[in-house]
Amino acid sequence: MTDTTAHPSPLLTPTTLGRLALPNRVVMAPMTRLRADTRGVPRPLMATYYAQRAGAGLIVSEGIAPSERGRQYLNEPGLHTEEQVAAWRPVTAAVHRAGGRIFAQLMHAGRNGHPLNRRDGGTPEAPSAVPLTNSVHTLTAKADPVVPHAMTAAEIGSTVADFAAAARAALRAGFDGVEIHGANSYLVHQFLADGTNRRTDAYGGGPLGRARFAIEVTEAVADAVGADRTALRLSPGNPENEMSETDPAPVYRALLAALDPLGLAYLHLTDDPVYPALADLRPRWSGTLVGNTGEHEETTLASAERLLRDRGVDLVSFGRPFIANPDLVDRIAEGAPWAPVIGTDHHYSTGPEGYTDYPTATRPQVPA
Repeated sequence: MTDTTAHPSPLLTPTTLGRLALPNRVVMAPMTRLRADTRGVPRPLMATYYAQRAGAGLIVSEGIAPSERGRQYLNEPGLHTEEQVAAWRPVTAAVHRAGGRIFAQLMHAGRNGHPLNRRDGGTPEAPSAVPLTNSVHTLTAKADPVVPHAMTAAEIGSTVADFAAAARAALRAGFDGVEIHGANSYLVHQFLADGTNRRTDAYGGGPLGRARFAIEVTEAVADAVGADRTALRLSPGNPENEMSETDPAPVYRALLAALDPLGLAYLHLTDDPVYPALADLRPRWSGTLVGNTGEHEETTLASAERLLRDRGVDLVSFGRPFIANPDLVDRIAEGAPWAPVIGTDHHYSTGPEGYTDYPTATRPQVPA
């Protein structure tokens, strides 16, 4: 056990985020868990899960579909029907009662979707008709990917409007703000990457063209709910789900040049060993920066503190550690060891196993 009482972690110092006062600099990263029903309606168990982790300075929810056509999985929650909005309210209320703060992450699947994972059976849409080659998970089995529909200019405009509408719905549902998912192979990232964006119109071509969709979505959401309630997540160079970016730097520099003046709540940036995004983009971002080590490096107490000390980030996001450690902030404060994630069989199941049944340091046994 590490004694942190004499030298408390800098992760535990308070800060502000837009209009929010945060008691620490620990962010719970968004993680897909698929506990909603097939209509995208959150289940009551989700309130328990998020409230258990309310010690985080900020919770960012799992990815939430801004529209039916943006859905990736049947059990993924949404924010595009009033039934979904109503079901989110007990979740956000539980977090607030526990003393926490929570942003909704808006995530459009783009080409990662599949007709079998949509209630309307529609074909996924993307910047260009570039399909995945690997199989896609559906509710019952894996399926062959389909060629996505290349979005028209009108469809791009309506999708931008969907993001803004979902952001307004998030505030009605009690969220403190929204994070736009522009990372990890989803639609916004697909527009940013030349491997998936082969357009020759205003939304393709050079760096500013590929950044245009991300700029329009972010501006629309900021207009809808306020810039200080709007955030953006990016993962430049991330190869997840067969993504490829020949030269990320010019695209992301153009994107930040357009967005930095807006005064967003924060930029959530994942580092990469090929393109060191934190080092390149921190000087180009004057606002709050949430940093993440990226898939190439485990997020530990040491690596998180190094991001604060050496990479100029203001807060650090933790993913997997929050699955197994609902009391992660308490463990950091007390110098208690972190519990490991035990298997992945229940990451995307429907019950409490591997979800709300992880013990805390002070309650090592979970009640039967």
